[in-house]
Amino acid sequence: MNLEQDDIQLFRREIRGAKKLKQDTYVEPRIVEPRKVAARIKTAAAKQKQQNNELVQQQDISFYFSDQYEPLLEQDSKVRYLRAGEDSHLLKQLRRGDFAPELFLDLHGLTREQAKAELAALLYACEKENVFCASIMTGYGTFALKQQIPRWLVQHPKVRALHQAPKAWGGDAAFLILFETVT
Repeated sequence: MNLEQDDIQLFRREIRGAKKLKQDTYVEPRIVEPRKVAARIKTAAAKQKQQNNELVQQQDISFYFSDQYEPLLEQDSKVRYLRAGEDSHLLKQLRRGDFAPELFLDLHGLTREQAKAELAALLYACEKENVFCASIMTGYGTFALKQQIPRWLVQHPKVRALHQAPKAWGGDAAFLILFETVT
């Protein structure tokens, strides 16, 4: 491309007073020692293995949730469950709100499969973090989750009790569960 003499003069007039840049910085290429690379690979592999183990454990928890299982839950106005061999006073304490939930799960707007996965994750977190009481908020909506959640929860061997939450913890739109902890 040939430039006209006028364009060249315009360019020179516009850059008048500009200083020439001096390139005096040099960044050496980074050389990584092979031992450090091997250590990073081992660390990454160990982390991946731990994540895979946690995923397998979480999937094991969801195994307990059968959609066909129909437990014998009392059919009065409040949903409640007490595992065999537990003190019946636990249900009264749950009803009164004597236990403060340490974890909260909000299932608003989720499908049944999403809710099942989230519930499994909550139970896994309760086990991993040694949480005694948790709250599960189902909302009002179509009542599909409100009816299904207790059916899933009673299938898990570490759920000691569940009761519809008192007003302070969500009322009719939530459940409180007591989870077996390691002491």
